[in-house]
Amino acid sequence: MLKSLDAILAAAEAKGGNKKIAVAAAHDPEVLAAIKDAEERGLATAILVGDAKKIRQAAAQVNFDLKRAEIVDEPTPGGAARKAVALVRCGQAQMLMKGLLNTADLLRAVLDKEIGLRTGRVLSHVAIMEPQGYGRLLLMTDGGMNIAPDLKQKAQLIENAVEIAHKLGIECPKVAVITAFEQVNPDMPATMDAALLAKMNVIYKTLIYLGKGKIAGIIAGAAAPIILTSRSDSAEAKLHSIATAVLMAE
Repeated sequence: MLKSLDAILAAAEAKGGNKKIAVAAAHDPEVLAAIKDAEERGLATAILVGDAKKIRQAAAQVNFDLKRAEIVDEPTPGGAARKAVALVRCGQAQMLMKGLLNTADLLRAVLDKEIGLRTGRVLSHVAIMEPQGYGRLLLMTDGGMNIAPDLKQKAQLIENAVEIAHKLGIECPKVAVITAFEQVNPDMPATMDAALLAKMNVIYKTLIYLGKGKIAGIIAGAAAPIILTSRSDSAEAKLHSIATAVLMAE
């Protein structure tokens, strides 16, 4: 059982080396810094899709030598998303990562019926958290994608999180279902859903910013791992997210 994000990183270093990450709209210095670190640790190499000039400029900002990375020139965010997804779909890359584009643009390509990464399962965000003093990892889903899942979809969210837990060596994860109580009207489902989502986001941010915890995040349910981090996530969080995706990748 992997009990820390550093343990995930070490396991990914032991496994990695021959995996590729397709980065959509890769002209983000923070993302490129994480890719650089991943390359240096032997986790994976990258195919950088986006405006080639901007990618080279961003790479220079973080002293990233692009000699091992492949650049696919595509100036538009939507086009970059589609090309990155297509690279994963055809097997040239095993992981997809969000660069400097809107999440909606990336997910639109992921869910495209022709070139997308649909599996028939619900896509969900799974946060892997290491709260300070907790002694083990805590997984949370879904704090960022599904606003009002029905009962069947909630079951699939749990299945996605359990699949990741198994990849982390947690054979029989314990599942706690969180719901809201105060100021919720049972006759108004929208207020119940909103309260639940608010509680989940509070947990995510509190553990990171107040509890001094560490974080990684990944989208599960697609045909390949999707590394979708926040602009506010640290370089360490992005690296740990890449490491988690390496363990998930086939």
